[in-house]
Amino acid sequence: MFANNYYTLVAGFREYALDAETKGFDIEQILTDVEESLSAKDWRVVKLLFAYYDCENLVAMRNGSTSHNALGRLSAEELTDELARPTHLSERLARVVRAYAQPDGEDAEQVNVERPFAASLFAAYYEECAGSSSRFLREWSEADRTLRNVTAAIVARERGLAVDTVTVGGGEIVEQLHRSSAADFGLRGELQYIDSLIAAVGDERNLLEKERKIDLIRWSIASELSVFDYFDLNAVLCYLVKVCIVARWSALDRATGRAMFERLMAELDGKELVGKL
Repeated sequence: MFANNYYTLVAGFREYALDAETKGFDIEQILTDVEESLSAKDWRVVKLLFAYYDCENLVAMRNGSTSHNALGRLSAEELTDELARPTHLSERLARVVRAYAQPDGEDAEQVNVERPFAASLFAAYYEECAGSSSRFLREWSEADRTLRNVTAAIVARERGLAVDTVTVGGGEIVEQLHRSSAADFGLRGELQYIDSLIAAVGDERNLLEKERKIDLIRWSIASELSVFDYFDLNAVLCYLVKVCIVARWSALDRATGRAMFERLMAELDGKELVGKL
């Protein structure tokens, strides 16, 4: 099966720009344009990518927090409804929500409700992505989960906490994080960014700079996963991953957000892309 070609959409990405007055760019317009251009099947992949932020908001709301990540696609009212009776979530995610809402119900037989809600929900999210038809989303979600797990493990070790209480999902790398006492968790041969991540999380005391360095690693991973993708869904997904990083920094720090956006525009230069074909 041949992948859809979204040349016009990808070429149009460079038309967006940060607005210094509003401290950001219109990500909702970007998503509207993407939805209008993508096939229904490919748009469902994009929705799954952004479902991460819905999970984040569900966890916050269930914990009684008023924080809300605007990158999530569900409104506060919809999130409230989902916690009571999920209808917008995939069945795998909905099962987790129902299990914690009714610990004695049938769904709880398939979900370990003794674990924190966030751990179960995000584990289910990454399992959902692992079954996606999109190669980029499968590989990106696995890389993102690994990056977050290693980050959490480094912090847990610093605070004297058990690493196995902060990781999400399973697999060889998670097992390595749980059992290794090495400074790099024995992952130097597995993850090329491990030294940079340890330095960012363990050595950097400026919180904003710490987050910036981690996001640059995340940015680099996304680029590597789509290095040979130019105008297909993978290119669109890579762009959206970076757009989410830009949006986050536009809200946190205007200068960093603008710098990241300019970097994104440079990477998406049309002439450079055409020259690679």
